[in-house]
Amino acid sequence: MSYAQTALDQLEKGQLDDFKKQYALALRHDDDDTLFSLAEELYSLGFLNQSRRIYEKLLTKYPDEDELRTNLADIAIDEDKNDEALDYLNQVRPDSPAYVQALMVAADLYQTQELFEVSEQKLLTARKLAPNEPVITFALAELYFTMREFRKAIPLYLELITAGTTTLSRVNLVERLGVAYANAGRFEQAIGYLKQIHPGDMTADVKFETAFTYLQLQERPAAIHLFDELKDSDPHYTSLYPYLGQALEAENRLPEALTTLQEGLGVDQYNEKLWLQAAHVATKLDDEELAERYLKKGHDLDADDLSAVIQLSNLYVKQERWDENLALVQPYLKDEGADPQLFWNLAVTAQHQENYAQARQAYDATAPFFMDQPDFLKPAIYFYREEGANEQARKLLQAYVQLVPDDAEMAALWDRYQDEN
Repeated sequence: MSYAQTALDQLEKGQLDDFKKQYALALRHDDDDTLFSLAEELYSLGFLNQSRRIYEKLLTKYPDEDELRTNLADIAIDEDKNDEALDYLNQVRPDSPAYVQALMVAADLYQTQELFEVSEQKLLTARKLAPNEPVITFALAELYFTMREFRKAIPLYLELITAGTTTLSRVNLVERLGVAYANAGRFEQAIGYLKQIHPGDMTADVKFETAFTYLQLQERPAAIHLFDELKDSDPHYTSLYPYLGQALEAENRLPEALTTLQEGLGVDQYNEKLWLQAAHVATKLDDEELAERYLKKGHDLDADDLSAVIQLSNLYVKQERWDENLALVQPYLKDEGADPQLFWNLAVTAQHQENYAQARQAYDATAPFFMDQPDFLKPAIYFYREEGANEQARKLLQAYVQLVPDDAEMAALWDRYQDEN
């Protein structure tokens, strides 16, 4: 038995002192092929220093063996010694048998530095030199997956699966392809692959993607089932709560939707979107007090989120809390391009507060955006008539009767306008 094998046996037994002794003897007495195999085994076990010493010794003896340089570069990358890794890789010439491997290692290095375009070029060069090497195809697909360039990743995963490769580096390629299709918005194709994954083999991320895909396909019961499973197994998977709440709401299971969103807030209390979604469901359940509390929470977390301001303003208008609404919306109306809904709410508020000049300005600012909204047009028409702005009233009335031709009262008013003209 070689000293290398004895060293590995001692390592497996946890006898580190004996391992060190046998390792030292292996360095002195074992043949080079045995040492190379030992270095590979030690690297896979995470013993980088010991692996590096062997490769360095062998490189001194075999300076033309570029595979040793790529292996040393791998170790340097693992140790965050990127400059050292590049030094080794740059010594590998394009005519070297190890050049493709050097390109792969360089791509890995640049990917860790988030220099994705450089990494892509290295892999494309490697693929051109070795077009039938599945490891290169897989590496390029994984790079595109990391870059969220899913449309580029899909044909590469398909190429591997079509050739009979369904698993590489412990990655399920069918799973990857399904997730890539889902993220590319191709949900019909995605679910075809995701359904092939055994439920027991699904990671939390894949279970989420599968449930999300069912939701996009309007298969809400299946989506709810998977989201519930994910929630039970990993309640801190915060991304699931908005979508599970959405699915339950769409199924008109409003109490369950609200409970789900409240559970989500229990693990993600700084998610303003979740507060607003919960407020929306509370409103549908006619719990305006709860809705207001949630809206204020969301608004406090992000005062620049206009959706919270608009929903809260809508609630104040509905409850005729004019002073509170005015205080809420006025700061946001100073911005150029402020949301028209806020001007609409200001118009109604100012009108009820008998501030007709302010109401007129707000209606004027709002009208161009709501010419297709009967709920806006009808009260605005009456306001303009009362203000003597007959031309503006006539313009809005014309739009209204086209939208609601069976409103007899407004049709009669339109006839009077026509007779007057």
